[in-house]
Amino acid sequence: MSLVELIAQADERGLAASGLACLDRCVPLLGGDDEVLRPLWANLATDEDPAAWGELLEQVRGKLGIAEVMDDEDVEDEAALLARRMLAAAPAVRSAGEARVWADACSVASLQIHRLLDPAEDDTASADAPAEALDSVRAVGAPVAGRAQGMSPLVAAELRRQVSVLELLAGHGVGGLRRALEVSTEGRRVLRAVVSRRARGRS
Repeated sequence: MSLVELIAQADERGLAASGLACLDRCVPLLGGDDEVLRPLWANLATDEDPAAWGELLEQVRGKLGIAEVMDDEDVEDEAALLARRMLAAAPAVRSAGEARVWADACSVASLQIHRLLDPAEDDTASADAPAEALDSVRAVGAPVAGRAQGMSPLVAAELRRQVSVLELLAGHGVGGLRRALEVSTEGRRVLRAVVSRRARGRS
């Protein structure tokens, strides 16, 4: 199934995991360490209280210094702004309705972040990529490899990870959380390396 179809059919836990995984992969842009979102992952487990999600979310925002969404003109780095907005938009209540809106927004934002940061992409073309293009990418099946369907390598890999997380939760429920976290961790390492290379290039 396409990413759009998987999001449409996912349950509350799958949607929350999908949004959280997108955010987790983009943590390097927020200045956080690799463990900062672990309490939220733990909350998705069967024996955890869903009502505690909101409190844990506020703790994460406090650690990362995300008190509110900043205006575009206040942030030079568009990718970092998108990542901050993902965290700021996270729902305080783990309801299916709110989680679906968040998961869908995180999907688009994370793909755009990976497009902006992909060194194989032309900077101007990446920054000006319309939202409609990303919706088209999400509406097709996951690419096999590389620049499938015109996607840059970093975007194609992110699309595959988003699909994998939703498929794991759909197929295994709470049992798929550990593997979903592993998929997200792999993506975070890749993005951290990209961010590090970009920072060295600017210095």
